[in-house]
Amino acid sequence: MNSKAIFFLVFITVFFISCKDGANEETLLLYSRASAAYAQGRFEETSSMLENVRNFSPALVLRSKALFFSGRGNEAEGMLRRTLRKTPGSGEAALFLARILREQGKEEEARQLAEMMLRNNPQDIRALRLASDLAFEQGDIEDATLLLDRAVEASAETALVFVDRAKLRWTAGNSGGALDDLRRAELLLPWNTSLNKGISDLKTVIDAREALK
Repeated sequence: MNSKAIFFLVFITVFFISCKDGANEETLLLYSRASAAYAQGRFEETSSMLENVRNFSPALVLRSKALFFSGRGNEAEGMLRRTLRKTPGSGEAALFLARILREQGKEEEARQLAEMMLRNNPQDIRALRLASDLAFEQGDIEDATLLLDRAVEASAETALVFVDRAKLRWTAGNSGGALDDLRRAELLLPWNTSLNKGISDLKTVIDAREALK
């Protein structure tokens, strides 16, 4: 995806968030440009662009992530903690703070953050994987396994989203996009589920019609 497409998608995604979070148009545009830079791996540039943003939570989280990937974990930690005090339900802030704490050897605090994320969103796959890893590191194999089982179930729900979009794309004449979504769905589904056969059949139908063109 090119930078213009990233810019447009980010702008639309955060428009409604910005209204609630008090961001003005200038901040929103700056955040969109910074998101495009972040997506291209330009972390130092992302951090600099957002240096003067103080009250827009998505921008604070993005800058924290850029700092984290720039090797400035301590700065990222402080900013993430401030963000969580302002918006306690920010799963993205909690996730990256937990990762930083884990690197620092503060596994128990990281695990508490993962559990908080799961209370807010029990199907958050990233939080489930993190909590499973932390449980495993603490020797709790049973809990680690149960958490991964939940992650597998959540992945299956995500697969259904791809299947639904594949149907819409096929109806709109975008066979290539539909096949791409079906392949992604197959990767997310547990083996030997009944939905796998339905996906395989739909792929066969799409391939056959494409061959006739």
